[in-house]
Amino acid sequence: MAEPVLSVQHLVKRFGGLTATDDLSIEVLPGELHALIGPNGAGKTTAIGQIMGEIAPDSGRILFMGAEITRLSTPARVRRGLSRTFQITQLLEDDTAEDNVALAVQAHAGHSFRFWRDAFRDARLRGPARAALERVGLPEARWGLAVADLSHGERKQLELAVALAGEPRMLLLDEPMAGLGASESLRMTEVLRGLKGRIPILLVEHDMDAVFSLADRISVLVYGHCIASGTPETIRHDPTVRAAYLSEEEAV
Repeated sequence: MAEPVLSVQHLVKRFGGLTATDDLSIEVLPGELHALIGPNGAGKTTAIGQIMGEIAPDSGRILFMGAEITRLSTPARVRRGLSRTFQITQLLEDDTAEDNVALAVQAHAGHSFRFWRDAFRDARLRGPARAALERVGLPEARWGLAVADLSHGERKQLELAVALAGEPRMLLLDEPMAGLGASESLRMTEVLRGLKGRIPILLVEHDMDAVFSLADRISVLVYGHCIASGTPETIRHDPTVRAAYLSEEEAV
């Protein structure tokens, strides 16, 4: 088996009396789309935050591309090739879609944010920005609109383009389908299907149709602990998972 791109080993994070991640161990292999699912409050977003360096674990190790990154800062992890999206989009509302991605290209190229306005004029940044927008399927007619004028689904596509702008070595996606309608979810599913195999992805998602159609492997968190990990077919028929989570989702 190939060496994992990401290896999370026995991660623990407590907030007072709450254990948000409880001896969590997961691996993501090269080219794999690995889904992390579980009920609200299971610790999925906390896990993503620890992998990105936004939250310091109390114990455990995180390895990326074979090197330990447990104590590295978030910028250092980004420089090594980790990139993420958020449940709530993090975009510059008054600037255009293309400008948002151009700024991300500029940031990954190592330019100072003191000169961030240069991204609006620098033709060298436009090519990579437009390539990222095409990659996520955002129509060209929408690239020149301010973020504030985009639909919720278009903002989700744009945030994914921003995450792709620096040609990352791995993507961490935190609920990219959140708040999307049926047609928008299908569109996002197809975008992720196009990325699958090209870049390893750790996907946190509540849309079980998307998860089971996309994932190579699925890990299930309940109260911060991974209760099962395996292929979609294995997870679908696991009695512990069905009792703890999937039966609840199917009843909704």
